[in-house]
Amino acid sequence: MLDATFAALADPTRRAILARLAQGEATVTELAEPFEMSQPAVSKHLKVLERAGLVSRGRDAQRRPCRLEARPLREATAWLANYRDYWAESYQRLDALLGEVQAEEQADAAGERAAEPRRARPDGSSR
Repeated sequence: MLDATFAALADPTRRAILARLAQGEATVTELAEPFEMSQPAVSKHLKVLERAGLVSRGRDAQRRPCRLEARPLREATAWLANYRDYWAESYQRLDALLGEVQAEEQADAAGERAAEPRRARPDGSSR
């Protein structure tokens, strides 16, 4: 099911449809309005979303409203959470390494300043 969810989410039109349905139910006609495509083209996108379990269609007299089904998104989010933890740990290690490198550079720079010979100024005093 995860494969179908990610395949459905791969298309920007389908993501836009899901974003619209997150605001509430809508008919195919309403969903097609913001796009420069036909209702049949939007229906094809809806079928992909339905197969992935992301959208369901109801019946309200003559209307067939579509609604968002969030369960597959919750499953995808849970799967991605494992990788979010991995990247957070990786960034923490990178931050620690960067801190060490910066500390070494600052120590080296301070050592170089201390090792520079003092030059006499024209007035006879030293720096």
